[in-house]
Amino acid sequence: MSSIIELGEVGDVAPVRPTRRQRAHGRPLRCAAVLLLVLVVLAGATPGPQRTVTVVPALSGAQSYLAGDGVFVVDPATPSGDRYLTAYARPSPTGGDVRRRWQAPLTGIADYLDVRAERGLVLLIGVSAAVGVVQTTALDAATGKQRWQLPGVAEWTTDGVLLLMSGLADGPGSVSRVAPDTGRVGWSVPVPPPGEPGYHRGAGGVDQFVIVQPTGVVQVHDAGTGRLVRSVDTLPGDRSTFQRVEVVDDVLLLVSPGSTRVVAYGLPGLDPLWTAEVPLVAYAVGCDDLLCLVQQTGGIQVLDPATGVLRWSDPDHDTLADVRHDRLLVLGPDQRYAVRDAATGRVRTDLGRWDLVPVLRSDDPLIGARPGVDGRLVVAELDLAAGRPRILDVLPGVVGSCQATPPVLLCRRLDGRTALWRLGR
Repeated sequence: MSSIIELGEVGDVAPVRPTRRQRAHGRPLRCAAVLLLVLVVLAGATPGPQRTVTVVPALSGAQSYLAGDGVFVVDPATPSGDRYLTAYARPSPTGGDVRRRWQAPLTGIADYLDVRAERGLVLLIGVSAAVGVVQTTALDAATGKQRWQLPGVAEWTTDGVLLLMSGLADGPGSVSRVAPDTGRVGWSVPVPPPGEPGYHRGAGGVDQFVIVQPTGVVQVHDAGTGRLVRSVDTLPGDRSTFQRVEVVDDVLLLVSPGSTRVVAYGLPGLDPLWTAEVPLVAYAVGCDDLLCLVQQTGGIQVLDPATGVLRWSDPDHDTLADVRHDRLLVLGPDQRYAVRDAATGRVRTDLGRWDLVPVLRSDDPLIGARPGVDGRLVVAELDLAAGRPRILDVLPGVVGSCQATPPVLLCRRLDGRTALWRLGR
Protein backbone atom coordinates (compact mmCIF):
# COMPACT_ATOMS: atom_id res chain seq x y z
CA MET A 1 0.00 0.00 0.00
CA SER A 2 2.95 2.29 -0.57
CA SER A 3 2.89 5.66 -2.30
CA ILE A 4 5.70 6.87 -4.46
CA ILE A 5 6.43 10.11 -6.26
CA GLU A 6 7.36 9.76 -9.92
CA LEU A 7 8.74 12.37 -12.25
CA GLY A 8 6.36 13.03 -15.12
CA GLU A 9 7.48 12.49 -18.68
CA VAL A 10 7.68 15.58 -20.86
CA GLY A 11 5.23 14.12 -23.33
CA ASP A 12 4.46 11.40 -25.81
CA VAL A 13 7.32 12.30 -28.10
CA ALA A 14 10.34 10.52 -29.49
CA PRO A 15 13.71 11.29 -27.87
CA VAL A 16 15.69 14.15 -29.42
CA ARG A 17 19.03 13.24 -31.00
CA PRO A 18 21.86 15.03 -29.19
CA THR A 19 23.84 17.57 -31.19
CA ARG A 20 27.63 17.40 -31.61
CA ARG A 21 29.48 19.02 -28.76
CA GLN A 22 31.29 22.24 -29.76
CA ARG A 23 34.88 22.88 -28.78
CA ALA A 24 35.16 25.30 -25.88
CA HIS A 25 36.97 28.63 -26.42
CA GLY A 26 37.85 31.48 -24.16
CA ARG A 27 39.70 31.94 -20.92
CA PRO A 28 39.27 29.50 -17.99
CA LEU A 29 37.94 32.30 -15.77
CA ARG A 30 35.04 33.01 -18.11
CA CYS A 31 34.24 29.27 -18.32
CA ALA A 32 34.19 29.04 -14.54
CA ALA A 33 31.83 31.99 -14.32
CA VAL A 34 29.45 30.45 -16.85
CA LEU A 35 29.52 27.13 -15.00
CA LEU A 36 28.73 28.87 -11.71
CA LEU A 37 25.79 30.69 -13.33
CA VAL A 38 24.38 27.44 -14.72
CA LEU A 39 24.59 25.77 -11.30
CA VAL A 40 22.76 28.67 -9.66
CA VAL A 41 19.99 28.60 -12.26
CA LEU A 42 19.57 24.85 -11.95
CA ALA A 43 19.45 25.02 -8.17
CA GLY A 44 16.63 27.58 -8.25
CA ALA A 45 14.65 26.05 -11.10
CA THR A 46 11.13 24.81 -10.51
CA PRO A 47 11.06 21.00 -10.31
CA GLY A 48 9.46 19.11 -13.21
CA PRO A 49 5.93 17.73 -13.09
CA GLN A 50 5.38 15.00 -10.53
CA ARG A 51 2.71 12.42 -9.99
CA THR A 52 1.71 10.56 -6.85
CA VAL A 53 1.14 6.83 -7.31
CA THR A 54 -0.60 4.72 -4.66
CA VAL A 55 -1.08 0.98 -5.01
CA VAL A 56 -4.57 -0.23 -4.07
CA PRO A 57 -4.46 -3.59 -2.24
CA ALA A 58 -6.65 -5.57 -4.63
CA LEU A 59 -6.34 -9.25 -5.52
CA SER A 60 -5.91 -10.36 -9.11
CA GLY A 61 -9.37 -10.57 -10.65
CA ALA A 62 -10.88 -8.04 -8.23
CA GLN A 63 -13.12 -5.23 -9.48
CA SER A 64 -12.20 -1.72 -8.32
CA TYR A 65 -14.45 1.34 -8.44
CA LEU A 66 -14.00 5.06 -7.83
CA ALA A 67 -17.08 6.27 -5.96
CA GLY A 68 -17.69 9.23 -3.69
CA ASP A 69 -14.44 10.10 -1.95
CA GLY A 70 -13.16 6.52 -1.82
CA VAL A 71 -12.10 3.42 -3.68
CA PHE A 72 -14.19 0.25 -3.42
CA VAL A 73 -12.81 -3.19 -4.19
CA VAL A 74 -15.01 -6.24 -4.85
CA ASP A 75 -12.83 -9.30 -4.31
CA PRO A 76 -13.23 -12.45 -6.40
CA ALA A 77 -15.10 -15.27 -4.70
CA THR A 78 -13.12 -17.56 -2.43
CA PRO A 79 -13.20 -21.37 -2.99
CA SER A 80 -16.05 -21.52 -0.50
CA GLY A 81 -17.99 -18.87 -2.45
CA ASP A 82 -17.50 -15.97 -0.02
CA ARG A 83 -17.00 -12.45 -1.40
CA TYR A 84 -16.08 -9.18 0.27
CA LEU A 85 -16.31 -5.48 -0.46
CA THR A 86 -13.50 -3.35 0.97
CA ALA A 87 -13.78 0.43 1.22
CA TYR A 88 -10.63 2.57 1.16
CA ALA A 89 -10.20 6.27 1.69
CA ARG A 90 -8.26 7.98 -1.04
CA PRO A 91 -4.83 9.34 -0.06
CA SER A 92 -4.30 13.05 0.46
CA PRO A 93 -3.04 15.21 -2.41
CA THR A 94 0.47 15.06 -0.92
CA GLY A 95 0.55 11.26 -0.99
CA GLY A 96 0.34 8.46 1.55
CA ASP A 97 -1.29 5.04 1.62
CA VAL A 98 -4.93 4.28 1.00
CA ARG A 99 -6.57 3.73 4.40
CA ARG A 100 -9.01 0.86 4.84
CA ARG A 101 -12.31 2.07 6.24
CA TRP A 102 -14.19 -1.23 6.48
CA GLN A 103 -14.76 -4.60 4.89
CA ALA A 104 -18.20 -6.15 4.42
CA PRO A 105 -19.27 -9.65 3.35
CA LEU A 106 -21.35 -9.82 0.19
CA THR A 107 -24.12 -12.33 -0.23
CA GLY A 108 -26.56 -13.18 -2.95
CA ILE A 109 -24.89 -11.37 -5.86
CA ALA A 110 -23.19 -13.15 -8.75
CA ASP A 111 -21.92 -10.29 -10.92
CA TYR A 112 -21.38 -6.64 -10.04
CA LEU A 113 -22.26 -3.90 -12.49
CA ASP A 114 -21.65 -0.68 -10.56
CA VAL A 115 -20.85 0.79 -7.15
CA ARG A 116 -22.15 4.24 -6.18
CA ALA A 117 -21.43 6.14 -2.97
CA GLU A 118 -23.79 9.01 -2.25
CA ARG A 119 -25.89 10.53 0.55
CA GLY A 120 -24.54 8.28 3.29
CA LEU A 121 -25.08 5.02 1.38
CA VAL A 122 -23.00 2.72 -0.79
CA LEU A 123 -25.29 1.30 -3.48
CA LEU A 124 -24.12 -1.88 -5.19
CA ILE A 125 -25.87 -2.77 -8.43
CA GLY A 126 -25.49 -6.42 -9.37
CA VAL A 127 -27.15 -9.57 -10.66
CA SER A 128 -28.81 -11.84 -8.14
CA ALA A 129 -27.13 -15.24 -7.85
CA ALA A 130 -30.45 -16.89 -6.98
CA VAL A 131 -32.90 -15.62 -9.59
CA GLY A 132 -30.70 -13.79 -12.09
CA VAL A 133 -32.37 -10.36 -11.86
CA VAL A 134 -30.66 -7.04 -11.27
CA GLN A 135 -30.81 -5.93 -7.65
CA THR A 136 -29.53 -3.13 -5.43
CA THR A 137 -27.75 -3.67 -2.12
CA ALA A 138 -27.45 -0.67 0.23
CA LEU A 139 -24.62 -0.45 2.77
CA ASP A 140 -23.95 2.20 5.40
CA ALA A 141 -21.17 4.36 3.95
CA ALA A 142 -19.51 4.86 7.36
CA THR A 143 -19.52 1.26 8.63
CA GLY A 144 -20.27 -1.06 5.70
CA LYS A 145 -23.25 -2.54 7.51
CA GLN A 146 -25.91 -3.79 5.11
CA ARG A 147 -29.12 -1.78 5.29
CA TRP A 148 -31.20 -3.65 2.71
CA GLN A 149 -31.20 -5.64 -0.53
CA LEU A 150 -34.03 -5.39 -3.07
CA PRO A 151 -34.56 -6.35 -6.73
CA GLY A 152 -34.29 -3.42 -9.10
CA VAL A 153 -32.14 -0.37 -9.85
CA ALA A 154 -32.36 2.61 -7.52
CA GLU A 155 -32.54 6.31 -8.46
CA TRP A 156 -32.59 9.27 -6.08
CA THR A 157 -35.54 11.66 -6.11
CA THR A 158 -35.55 15.39 -5.51
CA ASP A 159 -36.95 14.88 -1.99
CA GLY A 160 -34.11 12.56 -0.93
CA VAL A 161 -35.73 9.12 -1.18
CA LEU A 162 -35.15 6.33 -3.66
CA LEU A 163 -37.16 5.06 -6.60
CA LEU A 164 -36.62 1.39 -7.34
CA MET A 165 -37.34 0.15 -10.86
CA SER A 166 -37.72 -3.63 -10.79
CA GLY A 167 -38.75 -6.43 -13.12
CA LEU A 168 -39.37 -5.81 -16.84
CA ALA A 169 -36.98 -8.50 -18.11
CA ASP A 170 -39.67 -10.95 -19.21
CA GLY A 171 -42.67 -9.85 -17.21
CA PRO A 172 -44.33 -6.90 -15.49
CA GLY A 173 -42.31 -4.53 -13.38
CA SER A 174 -42.87 -1.68 -10.97
CA VAL A 175 -41.61 1.68 -9.76
CA SER A 176 -41.55 1.81 -5.96
CA ARG A 177 -40.66 4.33 -3.27
CA VAL A 178 -37.95 3.00 -0.92
CA ALA A 179 -36.79 4.50 2.36
CA PRO A 180 -32.99 4.91 2.10
CA ASP A 181 -32.22 3.91 5.71
CA THR A 182 -34.46 0.87 6.05
CA GLY A 183 -35.37 -0.27 2.54
CA ARG A 184 -39.03 -0.17 3.51
CA VAL A 185 -41.17 -0.04 0.37
CA GLY A 186 -43.93 2.55 0.36
CA TRP A 187 -46.18 2.99 -2.64
CA SER A 188 -45.66 1.03 -5.85
CA VAL A 189 -46.84 1.69 -9.41
CA PRO A 190 -47.00 -1.26 -11.88
CA VAL A 191 -45.17 -1.02 -15.22
CA PRO A 192 -46.39 -3.25 -18.08
CA PRO A 193 -43.87 -5.24 -20.13
CA PRO A 194 -41.78 -4.83 -22.17
CA GLY A 195 -41.31 -1.10 -21.68
CA GLU A 196 -39.37 0.89 -19.11
CA PRO A 197 -40.38 4.12 -17.38
CA GLY A 198 -38.92 7.44 -18.39
CA TYR A 199 -37.51 9.76 -15.74
CA HIS A 200 -37.81 13.54 -15.66
CA ARG A 201 -34.98 14.97 -13.58
CA GLY A 202 -35.09 18.12 -11.50
CA ALA A 203 -32.49 19.61 -9.19
CA GLY A 204 -30.89 16.73 -7.29
CA GLY A 205 -32.86 13.81 -8.69
CA VAL A 206 -36.02 12.49 -10.32
CA ASP A 207 -39.20 14.50 -9.81
CA GLN A 208 -41.55 12.72 -12.28
CA PHE A 209 -41.68 9.39 -14.05
CA VAL A 210 -43.60 8.40 -17.17
CA ILE A 211 -45.23 5.05 -18.00
CA VAL A 212 -46.66 4.04 -21.39
CA GLN A 213 -49.44 1.44 -21.41
CA PRO A 214 -49.76 -1.01 -24.35
CA THR A 215 -53.06 0.70 -25.19
CA GLY A 216 -51.17 3.92 -25.89
CA VAL A 217 -52.13 5.71 -22.67
CA VAL A 218 -49.21 7.80 -21.39
CA GLN A 219 -49.17 8.46 -17.63
CA VAL A 220 -47.10 11.04 -15.76
CA HIS A 221 -46.59 10.31 -12.04
CA ASP A 222 -45.16 12.45 -9.24
CA ALA A 223 -41.94 10.83 -8.00
CA GLY A 224 -42.53 11.91 -4.40
CA THR A 225 -46.03 10.50 -3.96
CA GLY A 226 -46.57 8.16 -6.91
CA ARG A 227 -49.74 10.13 -7.66
CA LEU A 228 -50.94 10.21 -11.28
CA VAL A 229 -50.48 13.81 -12.45
CA ARG A 230 -51.64 13.59 -16.05
CA SER A 231 -52.55 10.99 -18.68
CA VAL A 232 -53.39 11.07 -22.38
CA ASP A 233 -54.43 8.46 -24.94
CA THR A 234 -51.93 8.53 -27.82
CA LEU A 235 -53.58 5.68 -29.78
CA PRO A 236 -57.33 6.43 -29.92
CA GLY A 237 -59.58 3.85 -31.49
CA ASP A 238 -58.80 0.79 -29.36
CA ARG A 239 -55.43 0.26 -31.00
CA SER A 240 -52.53 -1.37 -29.21
CA THR A 241 -48.79 -1.25 -29.88
CA PHE A 242 -45.56 -1.01 -27.97
CA GLN A 243 -44.04 2.46 -27.76
CA ARG A 244 -40.73 3.34 -26.13
CA VAL A 245 -40.56 6.49 -24.05
CA GLU A 246 -37.65 8.94 -23.96
CA VAL A 247 -37.57 12.00 -21.70
CA VAL A 248 -35.22 14.87 -22.58
CA ASP A 249 -35.59 17.93 -20.36
CA ASP A 250 -39.28 18.93 -20.67
CA VAL A 251 -39.95 16.96 -23.85
CA LEU A 252 -41.41 13.44 -23.88
CA LEU A 253 -40.78 11.38 -27.00
CA LEU A 254 -42.70 8.29 -28.08
CA VAL A 255 -40.79 5.99 -30.42
CA SER A 256 -42.26 2.88 -32.03
CA PRO A 257 -39.60 0.23 -32.78
CA GLY A 258 -39.08 -0.18 -36.51
CA SER A 259 -40.99 3.03 -37.18
CA THR A 260 -39.63 6.25 -38.64
CA ARG A 261 -42.04 8.41 -36.67
CA VAL A 262 -41.30 10.23 -33.42
CA VAL A 263 -44.11 11.97 -31.52
CA ALA A 264 -43.31 14.67 -28.97
CA TYR A 265 -45.29 15.94 -25.97
CA GLY A 266 -44.54 18.65 -23.44
CA LEU A 267 -44.15 17.85 -19.74
CA PRO A 268 -45.85 17.81 -17.31
CA GLY A 269 -49.11 18.60 -19.12
CA LEU A 270 -48.58 16.16 -22.03
CA ASP A 271 -49.37 18.90 -24.54
CA PRO A 272 -48.91 17.67 -28.14
CA LEU A 273 -45.87 19.38 -29.69
CA TRP A 274 -44.96 17.82 -33.03
CA THR A 275 -44.45 14.68 -35.10
CA ALA A 276 -41.24 14.10 -37.06
CA GLU A 277 -40.02 11.46 -39.47
CA VAL A 278 -36.71 10.18 -38.09
CA PRO A 279 -35.33 6.77 -39.10
CA LEU A 280 -34.78 4.10 -36.43
CA VAL A 281 -34.09 6.14 -33.30
CA ALA A 282 -31.83 4.41 -30.78
CA TYR A 283 -31.92 7.10 -28.10
CA ALA A 284 -32.32 10.85 -27.59
CA VAL A 285 -30.29 13.38 -25.59
CA GLY A 286 -30.26 17.11 -25.09
CA CYS A 287 -27.66 18.95 -27.18
CA ASP A 288 -27.37 22.42 -25.65
CA ASP A 289 -30.74 23.99 -26.64
CA LEU A 290 -31.47 21.32 -29.25
CA LEU A 291 -32.55 17.68 -29.37
CA CYS A 292 -30.16 15.01 -30.69
CA LEU A 293 -31.66 11.77 -31.98
CA VAL A 294 -29.09 9.02 -32.52
CA GLN A 295 -30.01 6.38 -35.08
CA GLN A 296 -29.64 2.65 -34.54
CA THR A 297 -27.41 2.38 -37.61
CA GLY A 298 -25.33 5.42 -36.71
CA GLY A 299 -25.88 9.00 -37.73
CA ILE A 300 -27.42 11.93 -35.88
CA GLN A 301 -30.56 13.97 -36.44
CA VAL A 302 -30.69 17.32 -34.62
CA LEU A 303 -34.12 18.89 -34.12
CA ASP A 304 -35.63 21.98 -32.57
CA PRO A 305 -37.29 20.60 -29.38
CA ALA A 306 -40.14 23.10 -29.60
CA THR A 307 -41.14 22.54 -33.23
CA GLY A 308 -39.48 19.30 -34.38
CA VAL A 309 -37.89 21.15 -37.32
CA LEU A 310 -34.69 19.47 -38.51
CA ARG A 311 -31.71 21.77 -37.90
CA TRP A 312 -29.04 19.48 -39.35
CA SER A 313 -28.27 15.82 -39.83
CA ASP A 314 -25.25 13.58 -40.22
CA PRO A 315 -26.09 10.58 -42.41
CA ASP A 316 -22.72 8.93 -41.80
CA HIS A 317 -22.24 6.20 -39.24
CA ASP A 318 -21.02 8.58 -36.56
CA THR A 319 -21.77 7.99 -32.87
CA LEU A 320 -22.54 10.75 -30.40
CA ALA A 321 -20.14 10.16 -27.50
CA ASP A 322 -20.74 13.19 -25.27
CA VAL A 323 -22.24 16.68 -25.12
CA ARG A 324 -20.63 19.64 -23.41
CA HIS A 325 -22.64 22.86 -23.67
CA ASP A 326 -22.65 23.82 -27.38
CA ARG A 327 -20.09 21.22 -28.46
CA LEU A 328 -20.62 17.58 -29.43
CA LEU A 329 -18.00 14.85 -29.20
CA VAL A 330 -18.58 12.48 -32.13
CA LEU A 331 -16.88 9.16 -32.86
CA GLY A 332 -16.52 8.38 -36.57
CA PRO A 333 -16.29 5.00 -38.33
CA ASP A 334 -12.51 5.45 -38.44
CA GLN A 335 -12.51 5.47 -34.61
CA ARG A 336 -11.38 9.10 -34.50
CA TYR A 337 -13.10 11.68 -32.32
CA ALA A 338 -14.21 15.00 -33.73
CA VAL A 339 -15.73 18.11 -32.14
CA ARG A 340 -18.89 19.44 -33.80
CA ASP A 341 -20.86 22.60 -33.25
CA ALA A 342 -24.24 21.69 -31.74
CA ALA A 343 -26.16 24.41 -33.58
CA THR A 344 -24.82 23.76 -37.09
CA GLY A 345 -23.09 20.37 -37.07
CA ARG A 346 -19.93 21.96 -38.42
CA VAL A 347 -16.77 20.03 -37.56
CA ARG A 348 -14.60 22.20 -35.35
CA THR A 349 -11.58 19.96 -35.01
CA ASP A 350 -10.31 16.40 -35.20
CA LEU A 351 -9.05 15.15 -31.82
CA GLY A 352 -7.63 11.88 -33.13
CA ARG A 353 -7.94 8.36 -31.71
CA TRP A 354 -8.65 8.00 -27.98
CA ASP A 355 -10.33 5.64 -25.56
CA LEU A 356 -12.79 7.55 -23.38
CA VAL A 357 -12.16 6.98 -19.68
CA PRO A 358 -15.33 6.67 -17.54
CA VAL A 359 -15.59 9.66 -15.19
CA LEU A 360 -17.26 9.73 -11.81
CA ARG A 361 -19.45 12.81 -12.23
CA SER A 362 -21.23 14.18 -15.27
CA ASP A 363 -19.48 17.55 -14.89
CA ASP A 364 -15.99 16.01 -14.64
CA PRO A 365 -13.69 16.90 -17.55
CA LEU A 366 -13.66 14.43 -20.43
CA ILE A 367 -10.61 12.19 -20.16
CA GLY A 368 -9.08 10.20 -23.01
CA ALA A 369 -6.29 7.62 -23.01
CA ARG A 370 -4.25 5.98 -25.76
CA PRO A 371 -1.07 3.93 -26.08
CA GLY A 372 2.09 5.97 -26.35
CA VAL A 373 5.69 5.16 -27.15
CA ASP A 374 7.58 2.54 -25.12
CA GLY A 375 4.34 0.98 -23.83
CA ARG A 376 3.31 4.09 -21.91
CA LEU A 377 -0.27 5.36 -21.59
CA VAL A 378 -1.00 8.92 -22.72
CA VAL A 379 -3.73 10.56 -20.60
CA ALA A 380 -5.34 13.79 -21.79
CA GLU A 381 -8.25 16.08 -21.08
CA LEU A 382 -10.39 16.33 -24.22
CA ASP A 383 -11.23 20.02 -24.14
CA LEU A 384 -14.19 20.47 -26.50
CA ALA A 385 -14.37 24.25 -26.04
CA ALA A 386 -10.70 24.73 -26.96
CA GLY A 387 -10.92 22.00 -29.58
CA ARG A 388 -7.80 20.16 -28.54
CA PRO A 389 -6.55 17.40 -26.24
CA ARG A 390 -4.51 18.69 -23.32
CA ILE A 391 -1.93 16.12 -22.25
CA LEU A 392 -2.14 15.50 -18.50
CA ASP A 393 0.51 12.81 -18.16
CA VAL A 394 2.24 9.88 -19.85
CA LEU A 395 2.13 6.91 -17.50
CA PRO A 396 4.54 3.97 -17.61
CA GLY A 397 3.47 0.39 -16.91
CA VAL A 398 -0.30 0.86 -17.27
CA VAL A 399 -2.47 -1.60 -19.17
CA GLY A 400 -5.72 0.44 -19.02
CA SER A 401 -9.15 -0.30 -17.46
CA CYS A 402 -9.11 3.25 -16.11
CA GLN A 403 -11.66 5.38 -14.27
CA ALA A 404 -11.21 9.06 -13.46
CA THR A 405 -12.34 11.93 -11.32
CA PRO A 406 -9.64 14.48 -12.20
CA PRO A 407 -7.00 14.86 -10.98
CA VAL A 408 -7.35 11.27 -9.68
CA LEU A 409 -7.02 8.32 -12.04
CA LEU A 410 -7.60 4.64 -11.21
CA CYS A 411 -6.02 2.09 -13.59
CA ARG A 412 -4.76 -1.46 -13.78
CA ARG A 413 -1.00 -1.84 -14.15
CA LEU A 414 0.97 -4.28 -16.26
CA ASP A 415 1.88 -6.23 -13.13
CA GLY A 416 -1.84 -6.92 -12.51
CA ARG A 417 -2.16 -4.55 -9.57
CA THR A 418 -4.52 -1.58 -9.37
CA ALA A 419 -3.18 1.88 -8.56
CA LEU A 420 -4.28 5.47 -8.06
CA TRP A 421 -2.51 8.29 -9.82
CA ARG A 422 -2.83 11.91 -8.80
CA LEU A 423 -1.81 13.61 -12.01
CA GLY A 424 0.60 16.46 -11.52
CA ARG A 425 0.07 18.43 -14.71
